Amino acid sequence: MIKPLAYSFNSFIKHHVNGGIVLMVVAVLAMIVANSPWSDTYLSILDYPVSLQIGSFNLFSHNGEPMSISTFINDALMAIFFFSVGLEIKRETLVGELSNLRQALLPIIAACGGMIIPVITYFCIAPQAPESNGIAIPMATDIAFSLGVLGLLGKRVPLSLKIFLTTFAVADDIGGIIVIALFYATHLQFGYLLIAGAILAFMLWANIKLEVVNKGFYVFLGIVVWYLFLQSGIHSTIAGVLVAFTIPSRPHIKIGKYIERIRENIHSFPVSNNDSIILEQDQLERLKSIESSSDHVISPLQSMEDSLQGAVNYFIMPVFAFANAGVVLAGAEGDVLGSVTFAVALGLVLGKFIGIFSFTWMTIKLKISKMPEGMNWKNLAGVSMLGGVGFTVALFIATLSFGNAESVLLNQAKLGIIGGTVIAGLLGYLYLHKVLPKKEYSDDNE
Repeated sequence: MIKPLAYSFNSFIKHHVNGGIVLMVVAVLAMIVANSPWSDTYLSILDYPVSLQIGSFNLFSHNGEPMSISTFINDALMAIFFFSVGLEIKRETLVGELSNLRQALLPIIAACGGMIIPVITYFCIAPQAPESNGIAIPMATDIAFSLGVLGLLGKRVPLSLKIFLTTFAVADDIGGIIVIALFYATHLQFGYLLIAGAILAFMLWANIKLEVVNKGFYVFLGIVVWYLFLQSGIHSTIAGVLVAFTIPSRPHIKIGKYIERIRENIHSFPVSNNDSIILEQDQLERLKSIESSSDHVISPLQSMEDSLQGAVNYFIMPVFAFANAGVVLAGAEGDVLGSVTFAVALGLVLGKFIGIFSFTWMTIKLKISKMPEGMNWKNLAGVSMLGGVGFTVALFIATLSFGNAESVLLNQAKLGIIGGTVIAGLLGYLYLHKVLPKKEYSDDNE
């Protein structure tokens, strides 16, 4: 009885518990805590100062003031999130869907529509300042959430649809990064920016000319660049993206040479008649050589992206969600539901759908690109709905747009993001569940 239950539980975790579901659970938990008797404790913990100090120097400080836990999450942990996004973008441009412009053109144009129309939708509802400051919030599509919803449909989803959603979500992230860099800079300190630029140039030179592949080298200088951006007035998360572009994409040892080394080590591996569990020194040295070669055959870019995936999906993003999704529902109804709430929600649910679907339709009808094999107008409509699943980056932009100075509007924006995300996710899932073929697509790789 226990074994079948354990198997069912493990199967459920493997196939259904993904980053998107974890984010949804954490967001609901944050809302419960923010409206519970523990609300004051929740807020006071987020305001608690943090520091990493050596003498009088505090790494976690901004303009001489220590970061709060909330600021640390938004400025430091999210820099790691954007670093992982940068690694993904670089990989996609080198060997992924963005490496072939002709193939990537359709989802890129779809992403443009998915950014432009939600902005117009938002502005039509909330054109006056300070509400209009949140105009960029509904631009974002959350990759983890949207792919998580699509994943619930299993093998009924054609591969081309998954690729289309992933590619336009990555292009969407690039748009969000550009918006953050251009429109959320304050009181620029050009001295810090010049030093940061010089270090980034040195990292690129070390990568391309000196062929430095030591990950510790890039991590250390990346932290320095992050600190300089933190003090410069440009949001520090942009440093994460720029540092990611300097990470080497080539391995220290090519796969052919690696295989030769492995064969040599296996051929010359000293065999002992001793059944002891303790290895002999010669055996230990051979195994260390194999381990070292294995480390060097994976490029720093691929190694870092793979190492960060679990930490980002199951720690950084949930922590960010818990710190930022706590919408306080207490108070007058007008404070909770306002023009920003409806502007964000409609931007995500309606603006995203219209933008993605219409721009894709025009691109295909004008014969700029063609419909990918396995996709049709029905499942395109469904994935266009899933484009409105915006959470992590949308919450992040909302925090930058309103911050503590406009707490009521920030609360409205959070409610609009959560409401719009849930509605778009449910509509997309239910519609795709209806229009996708009941028969599963075969996957030769599984």
